[in-house]
Amino acid sequence: MKPRHQVAFLYTSLVSLSLVSGYLIPATIVAAPPRTPDKTVNCDILVVGGGLSGVATAYEGLLAGRRVCLTEITDWLGGQISSQGTSALDERPTQSQRQFYSRGYLELRNRIQKKYGELNPGDCWVSDSCFLPRDAHTIMVQMLRDAEKRGKGKLEWFPNTVIKDLEISQGKLINSAIAIQHQPAKGAPPLNTLPLSQTIADAYRYSNSSRFTKTIIRLVPQQTKGNAPKWYIVDASETGEIIALADVPYRLGIDARSYLEPSSSSNKNDPYCTQGFTYTFAMEATKEPQPQKMPPYYLQYSPYFSYELKRLADFGLVFTYRRIWSPGEGQQVTFNGVKYTAPVPGDISMQNWTWGNDYRPGTAQDNLVYTRQQLQGTGQLKPGGWMGGLRTESLGNAEEKAYSYYYWLVQGTTDSQLGEGVKRPQTNNRFLSGLDSPMGTAHGLSKYPYMREGRRIIGRPSWGQPTGFTIWEIDISRRNYNDEYYRKTLPADMYRQLRAALAGLEATSVISGQVSPDKAMRRTRSSIFPDAVGIGHYAIDFHPCMEKSPPEAPGNRERPGERRGAGQAYPFQIALRAMIPQKIDNLIVGGKSIATSHIAAAAYRVHSFEWSAGAAAGTVAAFSLKNGVAPYQLVDDLPKPEPQLQALKRLLEQNGNPTAFPDTSIFNQNWEDWR
Repeated sequence: MKPRHQVAFLYTSLVSLSLVSGYLIPATIVAAPPRTPDKTVNCDILVVGGGLSGVATAYEGLLAGRRVCLTEITDWLGGQISSQGTSALDERPTQSQRQFYSRGYLELRNRIQKKYGELNPGDCWVSDSCFLPRDAHTIMVQMLRDAEKRGKGKLEWFPNTVIKDLEISQGKLINSAIAIQHQPAKGAPPLNTLPLSQTIADAYRYSNSSRFTKTIIRLVPQQTKGNAPKWYIVDASETGEIIALADVPYRLGIDARSYLEPSSSSNKNDPYCTQGFTYTFAMEATKEPQPQKMPPYYLQYSPYFSYELKRLADFGLVFTYRRIWSPGEGQQVTFNGVKYTAPVPGDISMQNWTWGNDYRPGTAQDNLVYTRQQLQGTGQLKPGGWMGGLRTESLGNAEEKAYSYYYWLVQGTTDSQLGEGVKRPQTNNRFLSGLDSPMGTAHGLSKYPYMREGRRIIGRPSWGQPTGFTIWEIDISRRNYNDEYYRKTLPADMYRQLRAALAGLEATSVISGQVSPDKAMRRTRSSIFPDAVGIGHYAIDFHPCMEKSPPEAPGNRERPGERRGAGQAYPFQIALRAMIPQKIDNLIVGGKSIATSHIAAAAYRVHSFEWSAGAAAGTVAAFSLKNGVAPYQLVDDLPKPEPQLQALKRLLEQNGNPTAFPDTSIFNQNWEDWR
């Protein structure tokens, strides 16, 4: 028998076996840690991951009066805007101007403004709001505590905690989970002294160490009666940990080119080429030049660094791009049409730069998020073998690269893309580190890397998608597929399918041959999903993997064709089917691990989307518990009417969580106002 779950197996029942996708599954698989759990905690909703999607899930669950257990590998809530350091809200102008967001996201923005007296205390130019990561955590904590009081729910918050094992019965329900929480061992340095690469393996081990003392926690359902699922687990982790641990079908990296994903850079799937990830850091402008120490590994990474484009080749522009704090007003500067206020001493900038601290592996030798095959090869699919599913060496390399990028910013004189004479030293800056620094770490890097892409589930078979529901490139892209590239690259039948899929009301005529593919009117909106439970709007934004290993190798280049799919997107929806994995009935997926393609995922990854997906997950879980119905049962008869699905959508809308943008209709072809 091939084990499907990363648990320390204790077989309590071997009487009946069921066949699930080719694997024989014992009737009950019970997680058995090497010692008795230190405590057992009851939950209605178990949220794994304290990022924006996880916080939004907990927020809605608490307002619904539920007992919510929330685990997070770091000690900060907020993910992108706190522990990952990207505290610059990625928003589209129209959605921001109209304030068309989920209620919790609006509350977050309001609390930021109240905290600082303005929404943009950093006076950055990438966003309407740039702020300090440590303050984001404080805001998130207060939001959840206030939601707990208003909704009369109960929050069980477990920082510094990972999920190690699952108990899965009949291959369909997660009955319990084993978590490991760590604290500093006696005499050990405080948490966040060392970067993640040096602590992550220890965090996933049951045994105490010289660094950590561990508490083993068994998480179980609050309810005990009824035939419907008694609790729900929401995977809001940054890389899709629970979908890997539960071994449900998922994708990684590039999807093969098809009429649904016509801009794909490959004719076949490539699980190793995911978007780059980034260790962010903060730096402060100073009045006087500062001593700058070259990292011992700097020469390994220096051939990579660049301002990237001539229109961006200005230090002040890069510094202020994501400036997160500015105590004073600098002079107005314009560089290649971009206006910004020049840095002044005391200004703090957060760095997140494609040709800087992005780490962009793309091969089987260096990819960060392990594939299922790699998990098997490293023993993480063996009993008790789960260790988080990441390549620790790539984490370490990314940390070195971030430190090296800072040194390049302040001392570098080379530029890999623009050549000599572009980059000049900027020594009036210092790297910010310390437990009281913006990143809250002694080492100065973010507590966890900013993740743009992880594992993405394949939804259950649905009408029109018999192999599993997915949101694809053509569901959201504004691209004009009438250009020569698609005519020449796609086979004739695939091109006809593409044009038919984009033809909207003329689709049948294109398929039947009554209308030429080139003459069919292209719909000018995203796909409309009858089971929409949330919204998002952002450009399809790529930070592509590099072609060769290691990513920083001299002369290396981005994977050819990866940026073809990039560009503007229409306002889009989050389908409930994209949040329901195969096999497991009480697992809901939020955040970046919903069922999207590689190209669509490049838009479905930013702050407001994560919140909307989390709000949907929390509402769906609470609704399902109250009504004794599993989420898949809300959509299993589509396209036929689903009364309970409509009741869920009404609840979301009444609660201030939009499921569609204004005037969404198959007859409305005018989306030009949404920029």
